[in-house]
Amino acid sequence: MAFPTRRSVVTTALATVAAGTVLSLQTAVASEAFAAPSVAGRHRPRPLRRAHAHNDYLHTHPLHDALAHGFTSVEADIFLVDGELLVAHEATDLDPTRTLASLYLDPLLARVRANHGAVHPGYREPVQLLIDIKTDGAAAYLELDRQLGRYRQMLTAYHHGRVRPGAITPVISGDRAARVPMEAQRTRYAFYDGRPDDLGTAATASFIPLISSSWSDNFSWLGAGPFPVAERDKLRSLVATAHRSGQRVRFWATPDVAGPERDAVWTELLAAGVDHLNTDDLAGLEQFLRTHDRDARTEAARFDR
Repeated sequence: MAFPTRRSVVTTALATVAAGTVLSLQTAVASEAFAAPSVAGRHRPRPLRRAHAHNDYLHTHPLHDALAHGFTSVEADIFLVDGELLVAHEATDLDPTRTLASLYLDPLLARVRANHGAVHPGYREPVQLLIDIKTDGAAAYLELDRQLGRYRQMLTAYHHGRVRPGAITPVISGDRAARVPMEAQRTRYAFYDGRPDDLGTAATASFIPLISSSWSDNFSWLGAGPFPVAERDKLRSLVATAHRSGQRVRFWATPDVAGPERDAVWTELLAAGVDHLNTDDLAGLEQFLRTHDRDARTEAARFDR
């Protein structure tokens, strides 16, 4: 399937080089401005290790809104267009000013430098950057690999069989053709988003640290009524299998409309040990997780008396 070139996407952007330069400078300034609250200490939410911002780039301030809510995992969809990686959900939404570097890599680097090696001040676990390649998986990955090399000082790296943790762990999802060039590398700055079929195979956590799947491909329950016993057992077995191999678990397309059904599904995901809860509702998931943490601490304190 052919996708538009940068000229056909936004012809006005190519009308003047000067305009493009101004836009790039504005993007850089905006990135620093949105990073400022965390750096200055005016708002430092306790990081939420299970919170994943699905389609993060659709929020008013991509990356920064999620981090302001304490999220530790964000997702960006990318297209390879004329040698550049543009962030969008659909090809019709492509904008040459919205690059992976300007929206994510540059502001993340600024935060890591300002926070002495961490995205969230004092939080030493890697923040996950899930990059969903929409088309041309192999070619897009090769360009992504070239760009990631410029940010390697902040990235988790794989080198000759060893993993060196960094402040950011890029994980590649989407077009499955990216897997072939990734598996051939002895050094890389990204990891692969696996599927349940990868559990128990030769692909270890050093290549596939994350197992993702659509909720509806595995379960029929959407939060109304009790969770069927067979489905609960299946969920917990899948998570346990992944965890034995050092792999994390995420489901996309879980119920995401505020209400008791969504809360019921999220509660079961937490109980099963699912590592990333997927949402477009940043405030809603933050409130749910912080309330759950408070309730858990209160219950623990009651039994400690």
